[in-house]
Amino acid sequence: MYKDEDGILAVRLARASIDHAVLGRPIPDMEVPRKFLEDSGAFVTLSTYPGHDLRGCIGYPEPYFPLKDALMKAAQGATHDPRFPRLREGELDRIVVEVSLLSPPEPINVRNPKEYLGLVKIGVHGLIVERGAYRGLLLPQVPVEYGWDAETFLSHTCMKAGLFADAWLDSKTKLFSFTGEVFAEQKPRGPVKRKVLDGA
Repeated sequence: MYKDEDGILAVRLARASIDHAVLGRPIPDMEVPRKFLEDSGAFVTLSTYPGHDLRGCIGYPEPYFPLKDALMKAAQGATHDPRFPRLREGELDRIVVEVSLLSPPEPINVRNPKEYLGLVKIGVHGLIVERGAYRGLLLPQVPVEYGWDAETFLSHTCMKAGLFADAWLDSKTKLFSFTGEVFAEQKPRGPVKRKVLDGA
């Protein structure tokens, strides 16, 4: 569980890393709590302001790096998300930064795939779908923002992996869940608040 001040620090660190990637500006030496030095998954999402269209989202679902490093790498990566043009200097004050601090993914074990419908909690779980070389991930805030139910969430995560929407019904498809604490700027370089997800 992260405190609000942890979330504020995480967003500020991500914003500084974005400025570094786009402008070459040095990243200030920010003192971080011990938990930021522990390995943790993290995502950084960039959205246009005030339109809130996705502008970039990169992250690490697995705890491969200390949280501080994961945030910095994700933030810099989000400035050149391959789905979008590289972020330009003129856009820096027209985007808002959101960070998702993640728990380690855990397999969802079921005997019958239809059991997933009762186990996936909207506003609580993010999902990872795996089948062979195909893999897709959606953060826990995504189904809340789009008003999806569990079945729609499962289907869209499968499609994110490049699979058919109903691939989650196949026993060969593996599903993992994780939780996330989300903090976001309210306006470009503005106050940071915890995003409370429905059901969380």
